[in-house]
Amino acid sequence: MKRAFLLGYLLIICVLFAPVYAQTKKLSMEDAILGQWGKFYPENLSQLSWKGESNQFSYVVEQDILVAKVGEKAKVIFNLSDINEILKSQGAKELSRLPQFTWLNNEVIQFTSGGELCHVDLLNKKLILKLEINPEAKNKEFCAENLMMAYTLENNLYVSGADRKEIAVTSDLDKNFVNGQTVSRSEYGITDGIFWGPKGNLLAFYRKDESKVSSFPLIDITTRVGDLKEIKYPMAGMDSEVVSLGVYNLKDKFTVWIQPDDFGADQYLTNISWGAEGKYIYIQVLNRATDHAKLNKYEAATGKFVKTLFEEKDNRWVEPSHELIFLQKRSNQFIYQTNNRDGFNHAYLYDTEGKLIKQLTAGDWEITDILGFDKSETTMFYVSTEISPIERHVYKLNMKTGKRVLLTKEEGHHAVQISADGKYFIDNYSSLNVPRKIVIADTEGKQIQELVNADNKLIDYSLGEISIGTIKAADEETDLYYRMVKPVDFDPTKKYPVVVYVYGGPHAQMVNNRWLGGASLWEEYMAQNGYLIYVLDNRGSANRGKEFEAIIHRQCGQTEMADQMKGVEFLKSLPYVDAERIGVHGWSYGGFMTISLITNYPDVFKVAVAGGPVIDWKWYEVMYGERYMDTPQENPEGYAQTSLIAKAKDLKGKLLICQGVIDPTVVWQNSLNFVRECVKNNVQVDYFPYPCAEHNVRGRDRIHLKQKVSNYFDDFLK
Repeated sequence: MKRAFLLGYLLIICVLFAPVYAQTKKLSMEDAILGQWGKFYPENLSQLSWKGESNQFSYVVEQDILVAKVGEKAKVIFNLSDINEILKSQGAKELSRLPQFTWLNNEVIQFTSGGELCHVDLLNKKLILKLEINPEAKNKEFCAENLMMAYTLENNLYVSGADRKEIAVTSDLDKNFVNGQTVSRSEYGITDGIFWGPKGNLLAFYRKDESKVSSFPLIDITTRVGDLKEIKYPMAGMDSEVVSLGVYNLKDKFTVWIQPDDFGADQYLTNISWGAEGKYIYIQVLNRATDHAKLNKYEAATGKFVKTLFEEKDNRWVEPSHELIFLQKRSNQFIYQTNNRDGFNHAYLYDTEGKLIKQLTAGDWEITDILGFDKSETTMFYVSTEISPIERHVYKLNMKTGKRVLLTKEEGHHAVQISADGKYFIDNYSSLNVPRKIVIADTEGKQIQELVNADNKLIDYSLGEISIGTIKAADEETDLYYRMVKPVDFDPTKKYPVVVYVYGGPHAQMVNNRWLGGASLWEEYMAQNGYLIYVLDNRGSANRGKEFEAIIHRQCGQTEMADQMKGVEFLKSLPYVDAERIGVHGWSYGGFMTISLITNYPDVFKVAVAGGPVIDWKWYEVMYGERYMDTPQENPEGYAQTSLIAKAKDLKGKLLICQGVIDPTVVWQNSLNFVRECVKNNVQVDYFPYPCAEHNVRGRDRIHLKQKVSNYFDDFLK
């Protein structure tokens, strides 16, 4: 089923722009940075969604809510003034604009505004719930079953309801104990710290003990005399947090604690999942070495261990990242996802005793999302890479017969919402030459209506031609995808400087068959200024299967560099590439790769700009670093090989390092140690700190950052 044009040898080229005589405008840096998500952002429909359980859809235009049945034209059913009339009549705060809302059913919307969570019945024009929320509350989780909100204040967890009574679930005075917040630095699929039970009578929550975790100082320069802010930062090989799970009984006002002892205190608790009826809670327990996981079942009311359903092992790593999906009509069955069985992320149907009923999907491709089911729960809808690693398509799967049907027929990246009954879907997609289309189709695959066919808002701008293609990896077997942006007014008889933009690490994919091929407008800004931009997804990056990613184990950067150099070899084979003017730029893992490349291949890369770079993996966090590198004690050779400290003396070209001073992700110790090593070796290096930036430089400050990056290449490469 894979498209030949995506698996071909070289290029998928699409000229995205109007005839040359019409392309007269140039992007400013502000256009390139802010315009991508502003004036150049393809037409969309705000808050487009299905209306509750119905087969009607809704969206927002300015201050109006429009609704339509499938196949019909949308009409305004409510507006801001209508909602404010309801709010005003019942003493609630009026709105200045339509808030983000969700449909709870066919008539009722839920939204939060001004510290109040409101339920408004649009059909009967009633405010049926007004829940005042502590203005200091964070990590808010609302429970529709009991109409209560759980939230955190500093390091403790609270609940409150319509009676405004604030109940403290925890009362830890020691700030080393943190309740109700995400743990394990949000690795292993962990995004929340609060988990309401399906009946609303029980509330599960994470608790982490950071008393043994080292602190790292960050400086706040905005105060009269700079303040020191310390964060807990568990570095590789050092003491880490200890995590447990509490289950609070709202009626008895009592908490039971689940502290699995499968692997001692050094372990991860992830994929917290309530059983369909709320009697049991499931935890995937992973050892700190991340090579052994157990899916455990516990009694929610008592915290008692029931059984281990099954285990996963891998001598590289196991990375459980998906909550269990319980079926409502067969409450003793759930869907489990893993890439640890046959090398690609697939879905498996289990019962609650741990018996594998059947493997639902299989093949050399990945499931990237499970969207839901039809009403009978015989059909599952999912997103996968089966068509191509650089596309996302939606399938429906008959879970009894195994028959699957492709629903999204057009090439590109598809974001889909399935209707509650599984009969229709909203498809919002783009591709290299399609800015955006939004259509509604039935789940037989027949398109019913088109809602949006976006124009190219860049039509009047002089932009470079974007192409996507493949080369072979350093193993001479694996296909790697690249994106190339040629200079504006490209002349094949000329030679152009090249900037290789690199990320290269796990959990990221830079090249996609979506609008502009996934390129940022900064790449087009550089193309306007005479550069060829090249981006390659090397082995180690995402969505290509376990073996593709796990090649980096215990040697981060090594395979990635080998693949990137195959990209450089390809570039040098092109008659219009100036092999004497090749630069490299990247941020975070890409910053690590940037400095790795310019110090390991000093005769190839003349200029580099690295942002927020990891310099030595011993200074990075336990949860991410040890998964890929093991500990410094277990893998001293790997840490020594990948450390850039010893490489500072090998720097020949021009290198600029940019760093957010209050970066809590890649702490300042990394880049400052590299600078110190350059000083010790009398090696010149340029350095620019962003005093108020964290790991990424955002907002208008980013205009300054990207101008500095561009100027650096202009000064030393162009």
